[in-house]
Amino acid sequence: MSTITPTPSSPTTTQTAAAIIAGAGSISAAGLAGNLPPRLSITDFLTDGSLASMCSELCALTGLRVELQDPLGRTVHKLDTPDASGKLWAVSPAPSDVRGPGVRTVPLDVGGEPIGHIAIAAGDPKLGSNARHHLERAIAFLAAGASEICSHELELRTRMKELSAVARMSSLLSRAANPKRVLEVALELVLDVLSLDAGSIMLVRAGARRERLIASELAAHLDPHEEDLELAVSRNLSQDWLDLPVPLSKDRLFDREAMIVRPDQAGQVVISEDLLHDDRILIPDRAREEGLGAAIHAGMVFSGRPLGVIRAYSRTPRTFDEADRKLMASIASQAAAALEQSRLLQLEREEQQLQRQLSLAADVQRRMLPRGVPNFPSLDVAARYIPSHDLGGDFYDFFDLSGHLGIVVGDVVGKGIAAALLMSSVRASLRAYAQDLYHLDEVVSRVNHALARDTRDHEFASLWYGIIDPATMRLTYCSAGHESPLVVRVPKHRAPTLADLDELSVGGMVVGIDPSQRYQRALFDVRPGDVLLAYTDGVPDATNAGGERFGKARTREALLLALRERPNASAGEVVERVLRELRQFTGGSQSGRGDDITLVCVRVR
Repeated sequence: MSTITPTPSSPTTTQTAAAIIAGAGSISAAGLAGNLPPRLSITDFLTDGSLASMCSELCALTGLRVELQDPLGRTVHKLDTPDASGKLWAVSPAPSDVRGPGVRTVPLDVGGEPIGHIAIAAGDPKLGSNARHHLERAIAFLAAGASEICSHELELRTRMKELSAVARMSSLLSRAANPKRVLEVALELVLDVLSLDAGSIMLVRAGARRERLIASELAAHLDPHEEDLELAVSRNLSQDWLDLPVPLSKDRLFDREAMIVRPDQAGQVVISEDLLHDDRILIPDRAREEGLGAAIHAGMVFSGRPLGVIRAYSRTPRTFDEADRKLMASIASQAAAALEQSRLLQLEREEQQLQRQLSLAADVQRRMLPRGVPNFPSLDVAARYIPSHDLGGDFYDFFDLSGHLGIVVGDVVGKGIAAALLMSSVRASLRAYAQDLYHLDEVVSRVNHALARDTRDHEFASLWYGIIDPATMRLTYCSAGHESPLVVRVPKHRAPTLADLDELSVGGMVVGIDPSQRYQRALFDVRPGDVLLAYTDGVPDATNAGGERFGKARTREALLLALRERPNASAGEVVERVLRELRQFTGGSQSGRGDDITLVCVRVR
């Protein structure tokens, strides 16, 4: 804001006033001509009307009309009482008559843009008898206006510090900084913007976190030796101070008040302006030894949950004003949000890394399954494996045992990584023993013994192992607690019924529980046209929207339906038809399939 004092005897002043008058006249003319209104006006900055009041006092002092006018030439005058909106000033509806030749104006501008002017009417100033009184009042109003400007400047500085803190926190988040770095920057900001000397940030230990704390609960749960907090970062504090077994305040008053969850879900600010003479301080002598004179604490609270507390200190006693409190609370709030966001980003990175590992493990598991089906002139073989997750516990395998076809279908308890590892162990043991032992029951017994030796009681597997001799069409098999495979002898002149279906259930209990378990083997002679279907419990255990299981009866019926529709269906067609019935029952929902599904079908040509 510039000020020009007109002096009639000064040519330079007169010339300057003439130039200003010309400029002010063009502004008013533009506004009155209906052009675009100015972007800014003095009325955008007024709050208490001090500047308009000063003009009124100058009128009384000089005897001349002195007016504060907006860019359109309208008078701004002081009100005796606030209007309905709380303003202490008003603007006249029409331009003032204080304009034209002889009127001098003092422009007001912001950044080179005119926002109004002070107009001084033509005439000779005359000082009255009470000129000093009016001069004192004018100066008082000028001082009030200056105070207002200074207050705004101070608030602006505070806002700039807050914006700087927000920018630095945002920068950390954009770079996906780790939680420790977030806290280091938060503490640096507190010490910098508040001109403090030392500090630390304490976090609530993971085991001590609660979803929501109120004052009474916090008071009841705070540990007297601060065992519920752990040091995250510190600056300019000795290790002896950081390791103190007693808190700074009596009954941990500062922590309790700082971390109380308020209705706005923000932490509170607690201040001690003189640690050596504050009755709330428990260890003033230790604070003196550390060289600490004042303290300000703020709770870090996110979504109603206390995460920790920022503790900052001055080396000498000092006062903290409201701006300091706001800055401290703002940084603590931003730090809490940034810390939580950083933790979430870290968890997301860990989750992504785990997903990559799971994807690699799933790829390895898929490669452990047979890449194709065996090729025997008299046997048509098909298989399908549908995991419920990336990693599953089902498996199937085929062996070529000196011209005989070995078939294995298994199901390990559980899902995920543990089930996949256990499945790999069972498959490896089975393959190893199947190549060296002739009797199936002995192979299954060895697998059971090895699994029971290396696993816990709740870790086990079911499996069905069979061998078909293509020359004699004799099937030898052994079941270890597995779903019984189905064999349908398809009649030539009618559709198959339940009377044409057999179940292969001879064997023993699941492997991996009782190492002394003995298993039995059985024989079954197959004929041309017969269909063998082995499956895991994911088929009968599938459920529909009403929670009803597909069950064994529907499994049998689905197999028979496939052979009724196409008596000469291939093994692959039988598998797909059974899966179609299963999908129709569950409605195609993935949620209805809680377990892995494995189907192996063999049709005698």
